[in-house]
Amino acid sequence: MAADPSRQPREQPPGPPARLLHLDALRGFALLGILMVNIGSFASAYYGMAVPDPAFARPVDRAVRWLVACLFETKFYLLFSFLFGYSFTLQMTAAEHSGKAFVPRMLRRLLGLWLIGAAHAVWLFHGDILSTYAVLGLMLLGLRHQAEARAVRLACVLPLLPAAVLALLGGLQLFAGETADLAYATARASAAQQAWLGTPASVVAQRLRDLGNTWWIVVLIQGPCALAMFMLGLVAGRRRMFARLDRYHALWPSLAAWGLAVGLPGAVFYATAMVYGMGLGWEIVGLGLSLASAPFLSAAYVGLAMMLFQRASGPRIVGLLAPAGRMALSNYLLQSLVCALIFTAYGLGWMGRVSPGGCVLIASIIFAAQLAASRLWLRRFGYGPVEWALRAFTVGAWPAMRRALR
Repeated sequence: MAADPSRQPREQPPGPPARLLHLDALRGFALLGILMVNIGSFASAYYGMAVPDPAFARPVDRAVRWLVACLFETKFYLLFSFLFGYSFTLQMTAAEHSGKAFVPRMLRRLLGLWLIGAAHAVWLFHGDILSTYAVLGLMLLGLRHQAEARAVRLACVLPLLPAAVLALLGGLQLFAGETADLAYATARASAAQQAWLGTPASVVAQRLRDLGNTWWIVVLIQGPCALAMFMLGLVAGRRRMFARLDRYHALWPSLAAWGLAVGLPGAVFYATAMVYGMGLGWEIVGLGLSLASAPFLSAAYVGLAMMLFQRASGPRIVGLLAPAGRMALSNYLLQSLVCALIFTAYGLGWMGRVSPGGCVLIASIIFAAQLAASRLWLRRFGYGPVEWALRAFTVGAWPAMRRALR
């Protein structure tokens, strides 16, 4: 007897997006990589000066610096950008489920994010990425209905433009035989360190100067590359990649293999140029190559992490990382606060005293503490403190902070 078509179960509209633990765990993992990079700018006034820090020029210091450059630099903000794009689709779903208009809600969220990022840039860390995300989020808002193929093509083209410009500039410097002015760079670093270690007011003033000197990095380098990863995250979010893990089980080994094959050689060249060719023009060429290859290594990290999460010990690793990822915004800002207290006149004033290896150790301790603190916090509260404030600004209401008792 044929079934009555009218009694067949109908597909229900999607409910609010459930918590995706693997996505949260990837955010937690990204926090570690971002801290490993950012701590360098707090620890040494020579960071970004195109000449090495003479206080830490031993082979072991250069080896640690090489490892950080190879494995972490230019990779993890891309991973965070990809996750931002994915979360953008979750925000769309949440707005649809709540019956609220998505665009006004997202505009409020981006404005709140920009305000947080601007305060972060002025008071804690001139390398802030949040305000950049807020501006690029406006572009993503306009591009959200792009066809997947066009979105992927755009993501492929965007990093190539700054990569080509940097490779050309570095090549011209190499051809001309120009080298960095060591005396000038040393004088700048010395003046900057005096400001960082002076008073809280001098710290803010130096941070404003650095913001004025580094805006081109955001415009030329971080902006296009972050937007490219936004687009890839948008495509992955449309396909609900982290909600349908059974459909993408075979994707992770492919991401790992192809990502390592393309991304690792670029990372090795970049790290070698940044550590052993600094001031000669090679570091500019290396950065250009890294812009083109780093997305592949970021993809490899996603593939490797997802393969690890699906092993027998995977749930324990996910459970360790996910709480930190759920409150990634709070933890990102907290990292800057702790580093500012350790290295600048806000607190201990250790700038110029800690070796690259010491920075890796301090970053590891900070991150381990964040893992534990995040887990404890989320046992009692539903949001991280900054996430709660941003959500309140976004929805125009005070969300419940404490977890409901069962």
